Amino acid sequence: MTRIDRPVRPRRRRAGVLSSVTAATASAALIAVSGCSSDGNSASPHSSSSSKRPAAKPAPAWRTAPASLAALGDSITVGFDACTVLSDCPQVSWATGTDPKVDSLARRLVGNPATHSWNYARTGALMADLPDQVAEAVVRKPELVTVLIGANDACRGEVRAMTPKAVFRAQFETAVKKLRRSLPHTQVYVAAVPDLLRLWSEGRKNPLGKQVWKLGICGSMLRNPDDLTEKAAHRREKVRKRVMAYNAALKDVCGKDPLCRFDGAVFDYRFTDRQLSTWDWFHPGTRGQRELAALAFRTITRKE
Repeated sequence: MTRIDRPVRPRRRRAGVLSSVTAATASAALIAVSGCSSDGNSASPHSSSSSKRPAAKPAPAWRTAPASLAALGDSITVGFDACTVLSDCPQVSWATGTDPKVDSLARRLVGNPATHSWNYARTGALMADLPDQVAEAVVRKPELVTVLIGANDACRGEVRAMTPKAVFRAQFETAVKKLRRSLPHTQVYVAAVPDLLRLWSEGRKNPLGKQVWKLGICGSMLRNPDDLTEKAAHRREKVRKRVMAYNAALKDVCGKDPLCRFDGAVFDYRFTDRQLSTWDWFHPGTRGQRELAALAFRTITRKE
């Protein structure tokens, strides 16, 4: 007999396998849909959390018309030798003076300088003295504090006695931190230390001035003013470089504070002997004080 083969029936897939494939496909589709935004772009996994982050606070705005002022610094800011020999003359101070010939910063900015400006500068002050001056000033809660100090740190009897650069910087940082702890919103104007080498080159033109310098004024720079030897020139250049290092420290520390402005123009200013005291040819006279006031006013009222 001939053998007749039965047709082979196709095997049925198990329902469980088919269900798994269908579920996986549906899940993939769901994930794909949920991963897209309405405009077809992929949504950031952090979009919801980032939208809840608080906006960055804007930097505090500099006010060009502060209502009160406290001045810190050395003999320059108290007008030493500007009116009479070996005496302070605060009425011609570039910062807080009352003399209209100077037209001080306080007269230009403050509505009532007599009651809203104070001078805590001291003749002979070093940077090490600045924190104590800050302690006096914060009691008044001034809206603006001016700082002009550092010449005495370089004007020593000998070059080796000048304040080290790192120490100068640390002392200034201490003073700024002390101010900020008490007055976080007070503005600070920091004037550069003047160019002592230019002081030598201008003051030495006056014979009387050179005789006064022999009394011991700024020996590191002004000693033997007519000595033009290489050794003397090297000594004076070391003093100038130290002043420049002081100014770099002042600028750097001030630059980290949004309410502090450093004025390098005080170092760059091309003053002549006409701006110097006729008593010592070292400190600013009335004309010099007027120029300092003008420089400060320009920097403080500059809009940025």
